[in-house]
Amino acid sequence: MPSRTVLSAPLPALTPQAPAATPMAFVLAIVQACESAGVAPQPLLQQAQIAPDTVANPEARVTAWQFERLSGLAMQALDDEALGWFSRRLPWGSYGMLARASISAPHLQLAIARWCRHHGLLTQDITLALAVRGEMAEITVTEHRDLGPLREFCLVSVLRNIHGLACWWIDSRIPLQGAQFPFAAPAHHGAYSVLFSGSTRFGTSPATLRFDARYLALPLQRDEAALCQMLERALPLTVLQYRRDRLLVQRVRQALASAPGAAHSADALAERLHLSPRTLHRQLKEEGASLQALKDEVRRERAIALLHRTDRAIKQVAHEAGFSNDKSFIRAFRGWTGQSPAEFRRNARVGQVSS
Repeated sequence: MPSRTVLSAPLPALTPQAPAATPMAFVLAIVQACESAGVAPQPLLQQAQIAPDTVANPEARVTAWQFERLSGLAMQALDDEALGWFSRRLPWGSYGMLARASISAPHLQLAIARWCRHHGLLTQDITLALAVRGEMAEITVTEHRDLGPLREFCLVSVLRNIHGLACWWIDSRIPLQGAQFPFAAPAHHGAYSVLFSGSTRFGTSPATLRFDARYLALPLQRDEAALCQMLERALPLTVLQYRRDRLLVQRVRQALASAPGAAHSADALAERLHLSPRTLHRQLKEEGASLQALKDEVRRERAIALLHRTDRAIKQVAHEAGFSNDKSFIRAFRGWTGQSPAEFRRNARVGQVSS
């Protein structure tokens, strides 16, 4: 079993002054859950610094701090971590139990699979499943009963929870390639670009998150001590944005290799990876890499493969490796190998014959 790094630093504190991005519809869902259980929501709204008269305004938003505060208070008041989504309560500590059952997994794939399997012990109203389809991983939520007016809140929360926990387990951003939901686009659909990176489709079953399957092979970076600390304030996981992406170098390399002849500007590449150009450069630097170095690496590998395996002219090899002309290619190739492309091809073939 691979060794683990003990990461027990506290989660960053959220503040009431943060930008308001959470739709008021989710606050209204908590209010409805409280009223259905006979719990007065007004004191909870007051403690979360949410004016009761704004709850009915569909255009209003609350901050992450306000929503975390309201959610935590409501979960304890209802003794239900599901906030009324399911046909039976999930008592306080239920999701902590699932986290404990997964923390010993050697890699992310097993941790998520355990979470999905054990979630079925808490409720049979929904089923979570992890599947790998080619290079894409999918986490799906299948509904087994009508979730009523809390449907959107339930499906969004369940997927946000497991995505946040997965990021925490491996201490890395996991950029989403897309999300889909079985309900029609709500009035506040614009907020989904904040809730889920990548594109979001509506009216498509089942509720699903998609991400690069290579993240599943990464080892968990947390231990029991870190878990205990995290569970003291687990709710921020659903809004916490991790700076580090442990697969970013591989993802950039793959994007470059998929079209080695393209120019691959930082702007275009960042948009493809759902990042800003500034974030792309910063995160690559944190991983000890640079965009230019990765471009050179991919071009070099492409050029060497073409020189080895084909009889294409040097000018054509230069073009297919992403160079604007053969002179710049020859100059770069000498810097990489100490030989011109023609000398490299000739020496490589002599070596193949002699062997």
